[in-house]
Amino acid sequence: MKTSVKAALISVGVVVVLVVAAVFIVLLNRPTAPTSAETSGALPGTRANSHVIDRVGEDAPTLVEYLDFECEACAAFHPVVTELREHYDGRINYVVRYFPLAGHFNSMNAALAVEAAARQDKFLEMHDMMFDTQAAWGEQQASAADTFRGYAEELGLDLAAYDAAISDPATRSRIEEDVNDGKLAGVRGTPTFVLDGKPLELTKLSDLTDAIDAALTR
Repeated sequence: MKTSVKAALISVGVVVVLVVAAVFIVLLNRPTAPTSAETSGALPGTRANSHVIDRVGEDAPTLVEYLDFECEACAAFHPVVTELREHYDGRINYVVRYFPLAGHFNSMNAALAVEAAARQDKFLEMHDMMFDTQAAWGEQQASAADTFRGYAEELGLDLAAYDAAISDPATRSRIEEDVNDGKLAGVRGTPTFVLDGKPLELTKLSDLTDAIDAALTR
């Protein structure tokens, strides 16, 4: 009997340890909200290091686009967003944030290439290059890293610095910051637009422009 009780207690103890370990792992991998230092001076829904393409100021509405460079819907929206930026030029802040989806083989490679280009002040140029050429490399199950390096060369980047940025773990961490913030904000797919920190539910383009127009009149 004593042996049975002892064995039962040991079993319970093992289960408790496993549960505690599982909880610890979940908490360790759980997205965390940015600290005040990371958001200091940042626009709503952004970090201080976010890629602000159009900056008007803190009093203007801030539109954040979470995107995946391999996402066909993002590529289709690209010219629309360009027109939107022109229409609201000087009236809204527009920010791009990364959200590479796990189902796209080269989405992280593309994000790394864009972030590496950003280190040489060529963020928007590489961003546009990705969408302009998506049909050539998207939806494939082989790495397009060499193709992206070719784009870096076309843009006149310092390739040694580009290669170093691609290899630097901090580059991936920078992208993962955006992914974690997006998840905390409720982003599940791409493109997702967040206006002044609140994700928008869009069924048609006018939903986006109506939301911006409303924000401009507040």
